[in-house]
Amino acid sequence: MFAPLTFHQTLRPAFSDLARFNTTRELESSSLYRKLKTDIDRVLSHTWREDFAPYDVDAGDHVRAVAWNIERGIRLDAVTELLQEHPALVNADVLLLSEVDFGMARTQNRFVAREIASALRLNYAFAPCYIALTKGAGVEKDADGENAESLHGNALLSRFPLHRVHSLPLPNGKDKMKGAEKRIGSQRAVIADVDHPAGAFRAVALHLDAHSSQRHRHLQMRCVLDHLERLEPALPVLIGGDWNTTTHDASRALYSILGYFRRVLMGVRHVVSNHYPYPERWFERALFRELGRRGYNYPDFNTPGECTLHYNVSNITANLNMREWVPNWCFWFITWALDRTGGSCSMKLDWFAGKGLEPLAPAVAVAQLWSDNKPVSDHDPIVLGFTTT
Repeated sequence: MFAPLTFHQTLRPAFSDLARFNTTRELESSSLYRKLKTDIDRVLSHTWREDFAPYDVDAGDHVRAVAWNIERGIRLDAVTELLQEHPALVNADVLLLSEVDFGMARTQNRFVAREIASALRLNYAFAPCYIALTKGAGVEKDADGENAESLHGNALLSRFPLHRVHSLPLPNGKDKMKGAEKRIGSQRAVIADVDHPAGAFRAVALHLDAHSSQRHRHLQMRCVLDHLERLEPALPVLIGGDWNTTTHDASRALYSILGYFRRVLMGVRHVVSNHYPYPERWFERALFRELGRRGYNYPDFNTPGECTLHYNVSNITANLNMREWVPNWCFWFITWALDRTGGSCSMKLDWFAGKGLEPLAPAVAVAQLWSDNKPVSDHDPIVLGFTTT
C-alpha cells in the first residue's frame, strides 16, 4: 500500500538537491539523477491498489460513472461527504478522479484516493504522475509542514472488481522543472477492466496537461487511444476526466498572452459564448476528430455547451497560481476583457467518451458544490449513466 522503502531511504534526502535544477535536461544529465533513476522509476511506475468493496454488491442494469477533478483533494472531507450523500453522486459504480494527492503538505499529507475508497467502500487504483520536489504552486507554497510521500496523480475507484490495472505515462507539454513548482514525472492515464455484472468494460481516468498546447493535448489523446487498441481482451471502453480543453496554448506564457489578444480581437462575448463551452468546434477540434475517427462517441456522452470550470477575476487563489507563469500586467488585461462578461467566464474541460457503450443520456455537470461557504473543487463533476452493448 505504501511507497517503496527506497523512496524514503534514498530519494527524500536528495529532494532539496534535485530541486536546484532549473530544467529537466539539467536534472537528467546530473550524476545525482542517474544515481537515483532506478528508485524514481520504481515509484512513478508503481500503482497503489486496495479492495474495500464488499463482494455482494447490488448492481443495476446500467453503470453510473462520475468524473471529477477534485483539486488535489484540498477539501477531501467535503468531497467524500458529497460522494456519500449528494443525490446526483451517491452510489456511483466508478469514479474517475483527477488531481489526487498522496502525502502532500497542502492536503495534510493524506492519501486522498485511499481515504475516499475506504469511506465509500470502493476498490481503488492510484497512479502517481509526479514526485513533487516542492509543496506546490501559488498559495500551496505556504502550506503548513513538509511533504511526506510527495506524490500527486490520478485515481480510478469502483464498487466492482478491477482487473489488469496499470498506468500509461504521457509525454509532457511543459518542462516540469521550470518555474517554482518543480516535479519529476508526467501525466498518467489510469486504466483498469471493471467487472460490472451488467457487462465488463475498460475504464480510463484521463487528465491531459493544462500547461500545454492544443496540439499536445491531441498528441496525449492519441497516445492513449493507440495504447487502448493494443490491449487484450477487446472490451467496451469509457474514457473520462479533465482534458483541459481550454482552447488556449498554455505551453508558454507568451503563447497564452498572444492567445488572449486573439480572443479579444474575436470578441470576448463571442469567445465566452461560442468557444469556451464548445472547444470541439474549432480550437480543440483535432482531438475530438481523433476520437471520432477511432470509433469513440463523445457527442452523445456530453451535454453540449455545459461548462465545468468557472473563473472569476476576483478569485485570489486562481490569480496567485496564474501569476507564477504569466506577468502581472496580464491580469489588468484579463480584467479589462472580462468586464464585458461581468468579470467571469466558464469553460468545458471535463468529458466522457465511449466505445461499445450506450449512454442513457448525456452526462450532466453537478454545479454549485460548496461547503462552509467555499467551493469544494474548482471543477464541477460530471455524471453519466450507460450500458454496455
